[in-house]
Amino acid sequence: MRNKKLITTVVAVIVFALFGGGYYFSTEINTFETGKNLQTENTIVVNFLDVGQGDSEFIQLPDGKCMLIDASVSNASDTIINFISALGYDKIDYLVATHPHADHIGGMKVVVEHFEIGEIYMPKVSTNTKTYESLLLAIADKGLSIHMAKAGTVAIQKSDLSAEFLAPIKTNYDNLNNYSAVLRLQYGNNVFLFMGDAENTVEKEILKNSTKNILKADALKVGHHGSKSASGFEFVSAVSPKVAVIEVGKDNSYHHPHDKAINHLTEIGSKILRTDLNGNIAVVSDKTEIAVYCEKE
Repeated sequence: MRNKKLITTVVAVIVFALFGGGYYFSTEINTFETGKNLQTENTIVVNFLDVGQGDSEFIQLPDGKCMLIDASVSNASDTIINFISALGYDKIDYLVATHPHADHIGGMKVVVEHFEIGEIYMPKVSTNTKTYESLLLAIADKGLSIHMAKAGTVAIQKSDLSAEFLAPIKTNYDNLNNYSAVLRLQYGNNVFLFMGDAENTVEKEILKNSTKNILKADALKVGHHGSKSASGFEFVSAVSPKVAVIEVGKDNSYHHPHDKAINHLTEIGSKILRTDLNGNIAVVSDKTEIAVYCEKE
């Protein structure tokens, strides 16, 4: 197992509280305390990072492995690197770029350069932006290859841990958001669903292509920062998450999240958390229950 020694020279490291020798599993919100790493040998931790108007999720997997989904904008790269390094990781075993928009891959070039990288997953779609091209060059410079992220692609398959892409399903969308690599992560009985920027079009395709049992999740990374073009009522009802996390920048110019998305999630009884209000957010799973932690209540 990789050495988990904390690096103390990091600015603003977020770690988690222990309760009486064990973890308190509940969807009630607990605030972070400094000085302890929440993960134990029998848990996974899904960290939703407060990186402004962008997405980045760092997942602490069993056996010292980890996954990074997206890396926000370019000026968030140091925040992401410091967070991961502070937890003792020098390798990202699974790297997922959901789609080539700058608020999802902006910091990924520097992340690739900084860490040892295992497997990379990206959808088969390209754009001619400098951000996207520089990421591809960084990947090529390290001699790495890219696995295609599409519906049915399995990244992890173990007895108690699996990660499978539910989208993209088609290859001819007219909106780059809808090429988003949608990932379903399951640990024991707990399920996490990461939507990238997938919108209503893809939600309907996933509904048609999947069973409700597969879609039901304990925690949902809400699609497209809570935009009105995502989080359709039928879809969020099928997912029925206990916790819905919206990664969004404070006072952003897009006015995310939209009341429509908030109302749909509220109506189905999800606990809504937002990085602009709650800071870094973590959801811990012990295979049976989840515990929810926020930097700010």
